[in-house]
Order: sequence, then structure tokens, then C-alpha cells
Amino acid sequence: MNPRIFVLTLVTFAFGSGAFIFAGMLETLAADLHVTTAVAGQLQTAFVLTSALLGPLAAWLFGRIDRKFMVIAGLSLSLALHIACSLTPNFTTLLVLRALAGLAGAMSGPAASVAAASLAPPDRRGSALAMVSSGMTLAFVVGIPAGSVIGNMFDWRATFLVAATMSAIALIGVILFLPRVPAPPKRDGGSVPLMAIWPFYLTTFLTFAANMTLNLYIAPIVRVGAGVTGAGVSAFQAMIGVGSIAGLWLGARAADRNAGRNWILQGFLIQATAMSVHFAATHHVLPGGWPSAALVALGIFLAATALFSITPVIQSKLIQATGGAPVALALNGSVISVGQALGSAAGGAALAAYGVPAIPGAALSLSLTALTLLFFAFPRPEAEPEARKVPA
Repeated sequence: MNPRIFVLTLVTFAFGSGAFIFAGMLETLAADLHVTTAVAGQLQTAFVLTSALLGPLAAWLFGRIDRKFMVIAGLSLSLALHIACSLTPNFTTLLVLRALAGLAGAMSGPAASVAAASLAPPDRRGSALAMVSSGMTLAFVVGIPAGSVIGNMFDWRATFLVAATMSAIALIGVILFLPRVPAPPKRDGGSVPLMAIWPFYLTTFLTFAANMTLNLYIAPIVRVGAGVTGAGVSAFQAMIGVGSIAGLWLGARAADRNAGRNWILQGFLIQATAMSVHFAATHHVLPGGWPSAALVALGIFLAATALFSITPVIQSKLIQATGGAPVALALNGSVISVGQALGSAAGGAALAAYGVPAIPGAALSLSLTALTLLFFAFPRPEAEPEARKVPA
């Protein structure tokens, strides 16, 4: 593995931490800014919708620019916006700043994936993409819990300063150690084979929609399901990281051996199981104390394992089918963002209408819907080689 790929892990670590840095302090933030928790959750919706809308546009406008410069630009913007978020006077301003922060992810996320694929040999691309994705693992193990702990020690504004610090560290690492990575050559025909790859986008969308319905509202889920609040939430957030380690380990190997439909369906089955566990925990099927806490931790672990075992497989297939075209990967980033937006909105709607126990119910419904749709839509093994041959 090219050691410079580890630098790109810092990039996804910084953006992953920044995306969810305030999740553990969501209820405190909402109270301080005089909005409901469900409304405060729409900070994430604004973030991911901006990323979704502007990601393909940024890829088209800057597709011929060196990938290193794109990552630097995204990190620089992220650094400035997180500092601004920590100083925001009201919820409306914070909402606008979070929307702009989505642009930073739209600029550098796909660039980091293309750089990783370019720096790795073809037979190790799955592992390289998993390594870059492991930055999200670090975010949930270290970055996001650190934000919750520091936010609990000071206030929710301090969480955004933690995110700014992480962006600064990643920016320094990229400037010093990442080589220049030219953009991929323009594909013959100048287009992306959407008819061949749309099932991969559908998988990405449904995976993140179901997962983020619950993940953004982790603080109220842990409070109701396990009876834990404050800094204690960070321990449960770290379980997302533990699950993602297992998921990435499995997903990288699956991508390297070109796993497909059965692997994806298995992942969604695990995700549905995780949401069922959360549904049981928030309805107090076990006694309070450690039994309930263990049940919540198990649900978090299973959901993260499912998400991160699917992601490297889909990314690898997209790169195979498109030759790493920036627009194709940017579209995947947009689909991730739209899925997150649907998830955060669905979770907020369930919370506002029926309370915390309804959140895992909504996530379970999305997981089962995804499992059913992909059973019919995802290409069967004999069809996948044909998908890779579709001209672009």
C-alpha cells in the first residue's frame, strides 16, 4: 500500500468528523438556539443537500484540475467555515454556514477517492478506497466522540473548533506529503454510462438513507435506549468506529475479489437487524442499566458494520465501470448526500411526530424497502461484466 494514501485518510477523517461533530450535543445546541431537536437536525440536511447539488457541478468545473489542489481548496474552506460556525449568533446563520460547508465536502471528497485509486495498483484499489474510507472510522472512534467530550466540558460551539483543528491538521499533511495527482484522462465519448451504473447509485442512496435516519439522532437514541447522556454518549459514538473497522475490513476484501449482489443484500439484512435492535432498545425490552446499554451498543455496531462493508464494494465497481471519472464519483458523493438528507429528514419527522422510539422504526422501514428494491434492481453476477463494458 502506498504510504501516501494514509494522508488521504486524514482528509476523510477531517470531513467525517466535521459532518457529525455536533451530533452528541444536538439537544444542547437546539436548546441554546431556541429550536427543537428535530429542527436542529436539519443542520445536517442543509449540509448534505448542498454537497449533493454542488458536487457534480464542482467536478465538471474543476475536473481537469490536479486532485491535490482540489483537496487543499476543500480543506481550506472547511477550516474557515467551522471557525465561523463556532461564532454564529443564531440558528439561521448556523444553518447557512452548514450549507456552505457541504460545498467543501463536494470539492474534496471525490478528489480524495480518485487520488487513492491513482496511487494504488489495480488489484489493490478496493483496499486503497477502504483505507481512505477508514478516515470515517477514525472520525467515529476519535473525532466525533472528542467533539462530544469537549462540547460537554465547554459548550457546543467548542465542537466546531475541534472540527476546524482537524481540518487544519489534514491540510498541513496534504500540503507536505501528498504528491500531485493529475485528473484522470477524459473518457472517449465524454459521458458516464449511467444505464450501467445506476444500481450502484441506488445502493449508495438507500444505504445512507437508512443509516443516517438514526445516526444523526444518536444522542436521543442513547438517552432513551440506554439512559446515558452528556459525555457518556461519546462511548456509544465510538462504537460506530468499532463497527466501521469490522465493516471496512470485510468490505475491502470483498471489493478486491469483486463481490457483488449477494454481498450487498447481506449488508442490508444486517442493517435491518441493527435497526430492529434499536427499536427493541428504545421500547425497553431489557432491564435498565448495562443490559439496555449493551443492546444499544450492539445496534450501533451492526449498523456501522453494514454501512462500511457496502461502501468499498460500490466505490470499486464505480471506478471499474467509469475509469475513475471525476463526475461519476462526484455523482456518487451527491447520492450519498441525498441519502443522508432523506435520512436526517425522516428521522426528524419521526421524532417530531411520535418521539424518539419512532426513529429506529423509520430506519427499519427504509432498510427493508432497500432490501426489497435491490433484490430486483442490483445486477446479478452474470450481468456485472456486461455493465463494465458499456461505453461512456
